Formats: sequence, structure tokens, C-alpha cells
Amino acid sequence: MVIRYLSRSSSVRTATLALGTLVLLSTPVAAADAPAEPAPPRPVPAYSSTLLDRPGVQVRPGPAAPALPGDVSALAWLVADAGTGEVLAAKDAHRPLPPASTLKSLFALAALPRLDPHKRHIVAEGELARVGDGSSLVGVAPGRSYRVADLWRGVFLSSGNDAVHVLAGLNGGMRRTVEQMRLKARELGARDTHVVSPDGYDAAGQVSSAYDLAIFGKAGLADPQFTRYCSTPVARFPAGGWSYPIHNTNRLLTGADGVAPYPGLLGVKNGYTSHAGSTLISAAQRGGRTLVVTVMNPQVGGMRTVYEEARSLLDWGFAAAGKVRPVGSLLPRAEEDRTAKGPVHAAAEGSALRVEPQRSDWPAVLLVIAGMAAVLAGVVMAVRRRAATVARRTHFRGKSDETQHARRPSGD
Repeated sequence: MVIRYLSRSSSVRTATLALGTLVLLSTPVAAADAPAEPAPPRPVPAYSSTLLDRPGVQVRPGPAAPALPGDVSALAWLVADAGTGEVLAAKDAHRPLPPASTLKSLFALAALPRLDPHKRHIVAEGELARVGDGSSLVGVAPGRSYRVADLWRGVFLSSGNDAVHVLAGLNGGMRRTVEQMRLKARELGARDTHVVSPDGYDAAGQVSSAYDLAIFGKAGLADPQFTRYCSTPVARFPAGGWSYPIHNTNRLLTGADGVAPYPGLLGVKNGYTSHAGSTLISAAQRGGRTLVVTVMNPQVGGMRTVYEEARSLLDWGFAAAGKVRPVGSLLPRAEEDRTAKGPVHAAAEGSALRVEPQRSDWPAVLLVIAGMAAVLAGVVMAVRRRAATVARRTHFRGKSDETQHARRPSGD
């Protein structure tokens, strides 16, 4: 039987080719269970974030979209879907304007999680010393005991600056609360807001925007405690041994002062100062969809105008949903970017968005490395066996030559 052996160089060359083939074959593999066909392109946002940076009205209507209401005189306004964060239309969304008491929504977002609603507190005289002249008050009195929940109702319903100052004191003081509000605004992506006073009282440099107020409204609706307070039309406020009723100053919620209540209204917060004019964050639910509308400083009419303009924008938003392309998003930029990388699932209203995690490539990489190591080990073993076989063959031939030489007859 004739046995043919490959040379050592041939064995190494064969091993190298095998290893290279494995690397080439493994290169396109993204995961162990990846489909054979390439993945479809990832979705991109249906809007340009720069649209909201432009002055004037921004809207992208489809063929069947209703026209925007023509009677909105506010300096700035915005209509957004509170579930998805998509902005349906806006005017001067990032224009910095004084927010008045709508800033109390940011105060609540910063302080609500830090204060036990069942805790009782006896108010000291000094806690009310810095309440501004002409402030709206709920009637907090020094020496009286209040639950934190009572004070929050005073904030949301009566827009009481006295209740804000007491709660801010319980939260670590005015300065600490202002810093917390600033950090909360940045966390939410509200870059237009500068906080000076937690109660929204007119102060030099204190501004927000229609965009940022909508962010605060959306974030508040995701908190059941916030939503419960801001949607309460009437409550009783303690006054020592008795209590008195307090009514929500949001006329769209209560229907007071000749303003018809809006169906499905959830709140959120209204405000007024002589410097800011009337401001309003409103949210309403209809047919499983929740909209948030902000209106800042209407230029015509009286105190009722801000509510009627918000009503017109809510009506338009519900009619236009699905018929306009978004002009922006209320989501922070980092979260907005994540929505472009994978499917997004949002709850029907006021919920945080959840982004499906992207599949990691590490399992596939480790699998390829393990395969390469196994092949390399096999090649090394084959080379060693080949070397041993060659050595034995050489030894065998040497022995055979000696034997044949011993048996050969002597020469001449």
C-alpha cells in the first residue's frame, strides 16, 4: 500500500487557508439567530426638530387636516400629544416669556416626590415672610397645623403662593428648591426655563416657553399624584377647628366665570401676573388620546380669553390628530434619538416611552472566536501528528536501509 504524505509547508498552508475561510464566512454574521436577509432600515422621526426653532406658526397639514383656528392671539402657544410627545402645531414655541403660576407645575415635579403627603407641619411666621405682595393665597396661617397634602391642594387649586413657600421650606428651603427645579427642567429637556422663584411670582430673568410648559404638563400627567391634584375641581382647606371650600382657578375645569367646562379636561395649571399676562397649561382626554395645550399671554380680550383660545386649540388638536405631520417632539434629545433606533411603544396617555433594546453583537463575536480557537487547535494537532508521522517514517526508512545493507553480499 502506498501512502502519500503532504509536506510540512503544505499542512501549514492548508491550515492557514481554512482559518482564513472561517474568518471570511463569519464576518457577515451579526448574531447566532440573525435572519438571512438584511434588516430593514431603522425608522427616522417624521419631523425636523429645527421647525420649532423657527419664528411664527409651524404646522404640517395633510390633505384632510382642519385649518388652525384664526382667533388665537397669544404670543406663543403649542399643541402636543401627551402620550407620544409629538408636537402637532406651535407658534413661537421657544420664545422666552414670564410663566406666572404655570411655573408651579415645575415646582410640583421637583418637590412632590420628596415630601410625604401625610406628614403634618405647624407653620411658622417666618415661612410666610417672603410671599410677594399681591400674590394669590389659599389662606395658610402661622401656628396652624397642615398636612402636606392640604398644602398641595392649596397650590394646585388656589394657586397659593403661601402654600408654595411652606412646602419649599419643608423641601430644604427656597434656594435648594430653585436649584432642584432648574435641574428638573434640564432633565426633562426644558432648556428655555430659568427659575428664580418657585411660585412663578414676577422676578427679573424668570422665564419659560410654550414648549417647556408643555413638557411640564406632559411629565405631570405621568404622575398619578400630580394628576389627582391638578384635576380636582373643589376641595376643603383646613382652618383650625373648621375648613372652607377652595375651588380650582382653572375655569376650563370648573366652568366658573362664564367659561364653559371643557369635556374630558384633566387640568393642568393656570397663571396670571401683570407682567406675564394670562398663561395656561391645559390637558384633555378624548377617545383614548390625551392632548396638552399651552397658551401664553393672549393679546386681546380679558381674563377669559386664555381659556377660549385653549379650547379652540384643543378642538383643533383632536380633529387634526392623524391628519398632520408632527413639527417636533417634547422628548429630550437623547430619548428622541433613541426613538430613531428602534420600535417605540407608548401607553395611551401621559406615559414614559419605552424603547425596545437593540440586540447585542457580543454573542455572535464570542461564537466566532470560539469557532476560530477550535479550528486553530485542530490545525495544531494535525501539524503535530504529521510531524510525528514523518519522524516515524524517517526512522523506519533508516532501519530498513540498515537491514538491507546487512543482508547484501560482500563486495569484490
